[in-house]
Amino acid sequence: MTPEAVEPGRLYVVSTPIGNMGDFSFRAVETLRSVAAVLAEDTRHSRHLLDRYEVATPMLAYHEHNEAKMTPQLVRRLAAGESLAIVTDAGTPLVSDPGARLVAAAIEAGIVVVPVPGASALLAALVASGLPGERFTFYGFLARRGRERKEVVTEIAALRHTAILYEAPSRVADTLADLGAACGPERQGVVAREITKQFEEVRRGTIAELAAYYSGAAPRGEIVILVGGAPVVALDEAMLRERARALREAGVSVKDAAARLAAEHGVPRNQAYRLAQEEDG
Repeated sequence: MTPEAVEPGRLYVVSTPIGNMGDFSFRAVETLRSVAAVLAEDTRHSRHLLDRYEVATPMLAYHEHNEAKMTPQLVRRLAAGESLAIVTDAGTPLVSDPGARLVAAAIEAGIVVVPVPGASALLAALVASGLPGERFTFYGFLARRGRERKEVVTEIAALRHTAILYEAPSRVADTLADLGAACGPERQGVVAREITKQFEEVRRGTIAELAAYYSGAAPRGEIVILVGGAPVVALDEAMLRERARALREAGVSVKDAAARLAAEHGVPRNQAYRLAQEEDG
């Protein structure tokens, strides 16, 4: 007799509270109780959460240092019929946290991936910020230094819509200073910290005002920075061409001159590059 095919399990991506324990949903608790194992960044940290809600499910460590080794094993378990859940220390897995490798591998193996939504720091900060939320770009954590950081900051400066990023408390002042230099001091910004926790704070103002406030002392807790979109202004091509000429005469490369035009005036990238390149002739 031919053995019956085993129905694969499911991979549940479960959001956990980012501070306020009341944000843990009934569905999340039921899901974690029902699976064969819970995959967690830090099992000791997540064990406290599971114990609070009387979830006795076994836990496995799954983090950036072992995900390459663990993923094939976990996919085999899913394919064999076991369902698994992945959680992060706080918030929604995969959003600046491990999990993307496993989700991609599970999908490739034909495993159903089920989101169990809940708390998300970036969305909570966005809806409390007062900045437009119908369109936004999330950047996660910026590179600490170098070309990659400069390119992303320049990109944020040129956006017409809200930008959201995470930052470590000790680097908030430096990041705001970099954003102010690229976006201009009058660009609107928001720093949200300790969202859903006892000392939750949402501070609004210009990038320059926020940079000045946090230059004296680093804030505490988890930080979300939001940057308002660049204002829409009528572009005077003659003025832009003159600015491009001045930059090129100062020794700025075509690429960097185009980036400056885009950052300073919100010029579309292809137009900025064309204007900067014209000055080579």
